[in-house]
Amino acid sequence: MHIRTHIDIFAEADAVWQVLADTQAYPTWNPFVRELSGNLETGETLKASIQPPGKSAMTFRPRVLVAEPGKRLLWRGHLWVPGLFDGEHDFRIEPLQAGGVRFHHEEAFSGLLLPFMRSSLERHVTRGFEAMNTALKARVEQSAMSAT
Repeated sequence: MHIRTHIDIFAEADAVWQVLADTQAYPTWNPFVRELSGNLETGETLKASIQPPGKSAMTFRPRVLVAEPGKRLLWRGHLWVPGLFDGEHDFRIEPLQAGGVRFHHEEAFSGLLLPFMRSSLERHVTRGFEAMNTALKARVEQSAMSAT
């Protein structure tokens, strides 16, 4: 199962990455990923706390699969043990020909518990992704305007 969202942001890719990489500031602006700590480097383990709208926060320790500044951050996390409920969370920054970027925010879910969680994920996680996307856009564009 995949959840895919995106939003266009009127800023450079590096400006979007700068906000994504400033994980210490997440509690001040990010309504979905409430906490993210650790090194955003391939192979590193992070500590993440996510909170979809209307749900309790979940904390897990995903491993970074890809960390390309200005382009992509991909991690894989598990609920308790691999294979039970797994997710590959993907942030991609795509430059647009007309200027700005398209921020892709996606996750691929799998595991034995997926059939029991599908409808809740579709509803709550999609809303969480969209809330984060909107907050990221506002933060990046506000920072870009302040810098000029």
